[in-house]
Amino acid sequence: MPSPSPHEALIYLMVITSASDRDMTDVELARIGDVVRSWPVFEDFKQDRLVPVAQACQKLLHEKDGLEGVLAQVGEALPERLRDTAYAAAFEVAAVDLEMRLEEVRVLQLIRRELDLDTLTVAAIGRAAKARLRTLT
Repeated sequence: MPSPSPHEALIYLMVITSASDRDMTDVELARIGDVVRSWPVFEDFKQDRLVPVAQACQKLLHEKDGLEGVLAQVGEALPERLRDTAYAAAFEVAAVDLEMRLEEVRVLQLIRRELDLDTLTVAAIGRAAKARLRTLT
């Protein structure tokens, strides 16, 4: 299978984060769609490709190399300058329901390791997402 494009790699990270607890909720799926529609990094991505890309990721997860294989492909596909953006997209999906499960935390750790992100960058992304998603009640 050919390597994913940078857009596909970003989507793969959101999909594996959502699927990490084996329950891709409607809230998480909606957030993936929101990110693809509104983040500048996706401005030249054809949105009608979102579902096929997500399905391709799910197929890869069921192959021999599974999650590790997908992460390796993502690591190769993403340029250095998009690695923090990629982590931010994955974190958005994990945090959107205001409840981070252990499986999501573990996947985020694997993503951080694969993308070689430093602690301060990871903390800033996490803090910003939590602040953005906070409600009054």
